[in-house]
Amino acid sequence: MRHAARRAAAALLSPPTLSSPSSAPLSLPVPSSCNSAPLLRRPQSLRARAPEAGLTRTPHERVPVPSSCARDRHFDDARGVLDERPKRSAAAWTAVIAGCARAGRHSDGMGAFAEMLAEGGAAPNAFVLAAVLRCCSGLGDVESGKRIHGWLLRNGVHLDRVLCNAVLDMYAKCGDCERAKRAFRAMAEVDAVSWNIVISACLQNGDVLGSVQLFDESPVRDTSSWNTIISGLMRNGCAAKALDRLYHMARAGVEFNHYTYSTALALAGMLSLLDLGRQLHGRVLTAALETDAFVRSSLMDMYCKCGSMNAAVLIFDRWSHLTGDMKFAWSTMVTGYVQNGREEEAFEFFRLMLRQGVAADQFTLTSAVAACANAGMVEQGRQVHGCVEKLGHSFDAPLVSTIVDMYAKCGNLEDACRMFDIAPTKNVALWTSMLCSYASHGKGRMAIELFNRMIAEKIKPNEVTLVGVLSACSHGRLVSEGEHFFKLMQEEYGIVPSIEHYNCMVDLYGRAGLLDKANNFINANKIKHESIVWKTLLSACRVHKDMEHAKLASESLIQLEQCDAGSYVMLSNMYATHSKWRDTSKLRSLMRERGVRKQPGQSWIHLKNIVHTFVAGDTAHPRSSEIYTCLEKLMERLKELGYTSRFDLVAHDVEEEQRETALRFHSEKLAMAFGIISTPSGTPLRIFKNLRICVDCHEAIKYVSRATDREIVVRDLYRFHHFKDARCSCEDFW
Repeated sequence: MRHAARRAAAALLSPPTLSSPSSAPLSLPVPSSCNSAPLLRRPQSLRARAPEAGLTRTPHERVPVPSSCARDRHFDDARGVLDERPKRSAAAWTAVIAGCARAGRHSDGMGAFAEMLAEGGAAPNAFVLAAVLRCCSGLGDVESGKRIHGWLLRNGVHLDRVLCNAVLDMYAKCGDCERAKRAFRAMAEVDAVSWNIVISACLQNGDVLGSVQLFDESPVRDTSSWNTIISGLMRNGCAAKALDRLYHMARAGVEFNHYTYSTALALAGMLSLLDLGRQLHGRVLTAALETDAFVRSSLMDMYCKCGSMNAAVLIFDRWSHLTGDMKFAWSTMVTGYVQNGREEEAFEFFRLMLRQGVAADQFTLTSAVAACANAGMVEQGRQVHGCVEKLGHSFDAPLVSTIVDMYAKCGNLEDACRMFDIAPTKNVALWTSMLCSYASHGKGRMAIELFNRMIAEKIKPNEVTLVGVLSACSHGRLVSEGEHFFKLMQEEYGIVPSIEHYNCMVDLYGRAGLLDKANNFINANKIKHESIVWKTLLSACRVHKDMEHAKLASESLIQLEQCDAGSYVMLSNMYATHSKWRDTSKLRSLMRERGVRKQPGQSWIHLKNIVHTFVAGDTAHPRSSEIYTCLEKLMERLKELGYTSRFDLVAHDVEEEQRETALRFHSEKLAMAFGIISTPSGTPLRIFKNLRICVDCHEAIKYVSRATDREIVVRDLYRFHHFKDARCSCEDFW
């Protein structure tokens, strides 16, 4: 029915071209389905129900009966009354068509308009035409809109500002910016609404410069005009320009309304400008707008994005004492905790939300899944997955993509694959999520195979997809394949390489031991000013014990003043490996002078919905004595299997025994030992670490997987390591 109406509305009888004026009437063929039944159903017992619906006007009254029905969305009743009239007036048609436009029933509105024209008893007036143009906008049907506009011009219909603005709005919302601008220039009289529509059309089309020029030319800039340009600049990624316009608006003394405050608060959150956000909050209180749900939501979101969760909680608590829908407030808080890296609190807030009887929407569920993914909470992730099914939500592509990412980040690649396979629809984001999952688990060949499947399905890859493919090639040491995809992305898909793509190529060459080629690539592509490529090269030097290139990379980082704690520590460890204790000492002194602090290593393991976190030499855990006893016995068993400690990795000039002790109690080993004493024999263990796993721990865990006959999965800062029977999925290359 919907498509039939749309086809009928689009099939305006071929009018003469704009160059051939004609007085031919505007007409639409009545859809074939209307021969047996009207587009809007006629209730059989309408006349009996008319009094209770308030439809008791006499036939002689000028105001149409359907108007109140249309406003109240009783469209069936409205159409029924209209159909029972012996003669249907323009006013009656106007009520029904305008009611459809207001209520978003655009296909029905176009269908009613088609019948009105086919009947021929009443000519469309300005109100009908404006309503039909709104229906065209809602359907994105620019062709029908152009025909109506052409008919207006050919027949000399007086175009007042309301009708002109309806034409403008139709072109703008249908994405035809050039016609919108031409129609705007042809207007004899324009108002603030006209300016706002054409400025918005430019912004929607990505014409930032054109929109700013129009705004500056506008003689009538009301609050809505400023809101339009500021929000439009934000949508087009021009946050700095939007901020400048906001300051101009404030200096001009233009009154802020609730939409202005919401937009300005979103801008403050986008730029993490907490001071600006607080100033806006003060103005909101002065204007007594904090009770506005729209503004409250924006305040909470701003504080969350600026990292001030305590302030967001205070607003949430005040909101909870007011009446109204709290769903968005709960969703904002869950998302805020995730954005601030407080995943466990996010999940607890989500559980509290469900206990309070607040139904979670798909956006909130997506945030809850993301919290579980970031923290590696697989059991909690399964609970959210089950919640999605129980609540009856559809598994749309964004939600499925997040669930796939969650299972992959929790080390369950098989579940991620199953979720991907059963997804009803797969967009580029979902394909990319699965592809990146293969890459992070070291499945380079499978990632490439998936990419080829994606291309066969006619899904065009984006920039992120190619980062995933190149990363997969890098982790799998697939040099020729990586070079092929780097060339393909530019020549076939027109993707200009970003620093992420360049860094993947440096990593590709570095991991393969082609350090000269990596260095030449950096110089050839003029990316020497990017610190990340030197950090990547330094990491490769650590693996291949290449002090020459390591010195080059570290000097470049120091010159860029981008040598972070991780880079300093990596270089320090390389010096220690080669027993260059004096160089190690100098580097540590330089770190102290520059105030560079090493991020403390942490490892954690999830057991029975509880997160157990460890640091090196940790004795705070209630079962620490059992953990250390287990670890001592385990190390003795590993030595029998052939394991030897990597003393060369300890960055201190101390005795061998002391170095062994320093290595033995690293955080990942403590987490592993706790998992062993807390789970039945043979149970797989999943351990998470906030830094790169050290070489000694990597070697030790390989032997532990054989000694305990367990699969052990470790997710470090860069990738997954699947240990089984003394082998790792990374093949000792990470």
